[in-house]
Amino acid sequence: MMSAQVLPIVEGHGEVEAVGVLVRRIALDLDPGLVPIVLHPMRISASKLRKSGELENAIEFAARRLAGAGGVLVVLDCDDGCPATEGPKLLERARLACRGLPVCVVLAKREFEAWFLAAAESLRGKRGLPMTLSRPGEPEEIRDAKGWLDQHLPSGRSYAETTDQPALTAVFDMDVARRNADSFDKCYRDIRHLIDSLRAR
Repeated sequence: MMSAQVLPIVEGHGEVEAVGVLVRRIALDLDPGLVPIVLHPMRISASKLRKSGELENAIEFAARRLAGAGGVLVVLDCDDGCPATEGPKLLERARLACRGLPVCVVLAKREFEAWFLAAAESLRGKRGLPMTLSRPGEPEEIRDAKGWLDQHLPSGRSYAETTDQPALTAVFDMDVARRNADSFDKCYRDIRHLIDSLRAR
């Protein structure tokens, strides 16, 4: 059995738990004998990380925590930005600061929850969502994916990022999400590549 150590950098309270769930699910797809060790994430706002020197400081701190053994995973919401434009710039900055450790930068188009919308049918009956739940057209174009989930929950129940996000991350159909959300397809491929890089070291 092999293990790989990953230190995430995230922006939201929900991602603190959800990203670890996602990494472990993708690792299981790659190799059932691989048990990734996901360290407690560093939570830093995306607006701060976009400022000159802040991402670099975070990556350098993460590299010191890993002490040369592991990789860094950055997961951020892109909100109204373009992942294809912002992602490569952030990745270049991260690589310059990572001291030779594997690093990947994942930007969710709009927000992390858009990936749930992309596989909405697989969430029927989960966390109070209705059995009739269906994927909206262009799920990554919906500006408020959390609000969309809220609208489909029973009266008196609202989407709770810290509990619902990790729980839905554990059950949403990743294959369907990859087909319907380009940013999740890239996320999946990037995390697989990160894990492969760690196994090869």
